[in-house]
Amino acid sequence: MLNKNKNLRKLYLAAGLLFLALGAVGVFIPVLPTTPFLLLAAAMFMRSSERLYLWLTNHQVLGPFIRNYRLYHAVPLYSKITALFFLYLTIGSSVVFFVNNWWLRGILVIVAVAVSWHIIKLKTLTPEMLAEIRMREAASSLTMDADTTPASD
Repeated sequence: MLNKNKNLRKLYLAAGLLFLALGAVGVFIPVLPTTPFLLLAAAMFMRSSERLYLWLTNHQVLGPFIRNYRLYHAVPLYSKITALFFLYLTIGSSVVFFVNNWWLRGILVIVAVAVSWHIIKLKTLTPEMLAEIRMREAASSLTMDADTTPASD
């Protein structure tokens, strides 16, 4: 689904790289959502660079975020727990040590509550979903192995 317009492809590529960077930063900063940025990056790469699209969707670390969300609109429980831990660590330390204004502290607490609500409301990957993902991956690797195995006469 590559765009035929060369200038538009360059624009999609630039946007994809920006969204990829934001998604990668979002892995470490809980206020930035990782999955939506990676989904946007994948959509931009789909229109601009098949090589980058395949790299991103098959990436060992970033690929599962996209796959899990595209298949189930769900995230792993450990991702939720990690996001909430770092959310409260960063916002909590900001409120306690770095922010002096009561109104700014209030805004940070409201942001923490809103982001927490969003994270909690996301569907959690179940063991059944994970088992189906493993079956799909095994089936696709068997298909790939069969495609690359030389035919014997």
